[in-house]
Amino acid sequence: MSQDIIADALNMVKNAKKAKKENIKINRISNLLIEILKIMKQKNAIKKYKIDSKKKFIEITIGDLSECKAIKPRFTVNKSEIEKYRRRYLPSRNLGTMIISTNKGLVTHEEILEKGIGGSLIAYFY
Repeated sequence: MSQDIIADALNMVKNAKKAKKENIKINRISNLLIEILKIMKQKNAIKKYKIDSKKKFIEITIGDLSECKAIKPRFTVNKSEIEKYRRRYLPSRNLGTMIISTNKGLVTHEEILEKGIGGSLIAYFY
């Protein structure tokens, strides 16, 4: 395993989806991963997740998801550059979500355009 918990977890989710598995257990937890899972749950990419802090794992039920990946290197973007990265990582204009870390916490690319702030690209899924 690598040092990047986010990339490992999203890769495990993608591989489980390709293997047609419904549930997956991730043995490494971070606060950033939990925030990403919250956004993915809001967008119905995962159905639910359960955190077991004693045994230190997250159990995820996969929902409507085709692809999810961490973005490396983590580019810093502002409002005007979002469109360029949306074309690079997402398959179409109205499909998919990019997750961006800002000083206001993790937000989606739609919220960046509304608020007019910038941040660092973390991941995308569709």
